[in-house]
Amino acid sequence: MKSDILIGVHDKISPSKSLLLGLQHVLAMDLYIAPIIIAGLLSLSAENTSFFVQMCFLATGIATLIQTGAGLKLPVVQGPSYVPIGAIAAIGSKLGLGAIAGSLIPGALIVAALGYPLKVFAKTVKKIIPPLVGGTVIIIVGISLMPVGLNNIFYAEGGTISENIAIGAISAAVLIICMLLGNRLKGFGTFFRLVSVIVAIILGTMAASFFHPLDFSPVKEASWFSLPTLFPFGAPVFDVSAIITMVLVYFVILIETTGTWFVVSSVTGEDLGEKRLNRASVGEGIGCFAGALVGSTPLTGYSSNAGLLQITGVASRMVILTSGLLLVGLGLVPKLSTAITCIPESVINGIFTIVCVAIVTNGMKVIQPILIDDRNMIVIGVPILLTIAMTVLPKEVLENAPDWVNYILSSGITVGALATVFLNLLIPKGKKEAGETEKLAG
Repeated sequence: MKSDILIGVHDKISPSKSLLLGLQHVLAMDLYIAPIIIAGLLSLSAENTSFFVQMCFLATGIATLIQTGAGLKLPVVQGPSYVPIGAIAAIGSKLGLGAIAGSLIPGALIVAALGYPLKVFAKTVKKIIPPLVGGTVIIIVGISLMPVGLNNIFYAEGGTISENIAIGAISAAVLIICMLLGNRLKGFGTFFRLVSVIVAIILGTMAASFFHPLDFSPVKEASWFSLPTLFPFGAPVFDVSAIITMVLVYFVILIETTGTWFVVSSVTGEDLGEKRLNRASVGEGIGCFAGALVGSTPLTGYSSNAGLLQITGVASRMVILTSGLLLVGLGLVPKLSTAITCIPESVINGIFTIVCVAIVTNGMKVIQPILIDDRNMIVIGVPILLTIAMTVLPKEVLENAPDWVNYILSSGITVGALATVFLNLLIPKGKKEAGETEKLAG
C-alpha cells in the first residue's frame, strides 16, 4: 500500500520545524473535554476543575514521552480516555475522590506487568485483538466520537447553534482545503498540508470573532507557574470493588489503544512485533501510573492524533516527543493551558469531526486486506450497530440499572469493543480465513 507520509517515523527535522508541527498536535487535541465532563459529574469546584484539567495536560505529556520515547517507539500521543468516564464518576461519587486514585494505581501496574515481566501482552493481542478486531475498534472509536464533536459544536458557549455550525464548518473546510492542496500541489501545497491544523485553528478563530466576542480573560487570571503535587485530591483509598471495576476498564482501554497502534502501524508502515507490543504495554501502564499520582485520569493512545498523521503526512517521532514536552509545559504553566481551553469549542470540534473521519477511514485501512465473508461481516457490523445504539440510547433507560451495567452501557466504545472481541472469539472461523488471519497477524 502506498504511504502518504511526507516525513517518516525516523526522519530528523529541525527543532523549529518540530516545534511548529508538534504544536498543532497539541492544539487539535480535545484532551480537556473528558476531564471537564468528569469534573462536572463529580461536582468539582471551578478551581479544582481548572487544576484537574492542568494535571491531565501534564500527565498526557509525561505518558506521551514514555510511550513514544521508550515504549511503542512510534508516533503515538497519549490522552485521557473517554472509556472510564462512567466508572470514575460512580467511584468518586460513592467512595470519594481518594478512591479514584486508589482504583487507578493497581490497574496501571497490572497493565505494565502484562508486558514485562510476564511477557504475555503480545501473545494475547495476537489471539484476541487481531487486525480484524483492532481495525473494527478504531472504526467504532471514530463513529462514537463523531456525535461528541458535533454536539460540542451545536452547544458551544458564546454563540447560537447556527453561528456555531458556521464556525465549525469554516474550520473543517479550511482543514479539508489544506489537505487537498497538499495532495495536489507540490512545494507550497505541501507546506499547507504540514501546518493544516494550525491554519484551520487560526482562520476558524478569526471567523468566530466576527460572530461573537472571544473571551480570553481567564488567561489573565491564571498563574504563570504551578508545580504538581502527589495525590492532589486526597490520599488514595484502596477499595476492592473499585479496583476490580477499574481493572476491567483498563482492559477495555487496552483494546482501544491497541486499535490506535494498528492504525499508526498501517499509516507509517512500521511493524508491531512482540517486543514492541510488550514494551508498549509497559509504556501504557507506567504512563497511567504517573497520571494517577498527579491526579489525572487513565490515558490511552489518541486515535485523533493517529488521524492527524494521515491528514498532515507527518509521522516523525521527534514531532510527537516535542508535543509531549509542550504538554508537560502546559501542565506546569496554567496560563498556557488556559489559553488552549479559550480557543472556541466550535473551532476545535469542527477540526475534530474531520479527524474522526480520518480515524474511521484508517480503521477501514486496517481491515481492508481481510476477506469480508458472512462471519466477518457480523464481527464488524454488529459492534458498529451496538455502538450507535448505545450512543442514541435515552439516559432514563439506565437510571435504575446496577452501577456496573450503567457503566458498560453508558459507553458506546466499551460496548462496541467488547462485542467485537467476543464475537471474534465465539464465531468459528473458516479454514481459509484462519490462514489469512495468521498471515496478517504474523
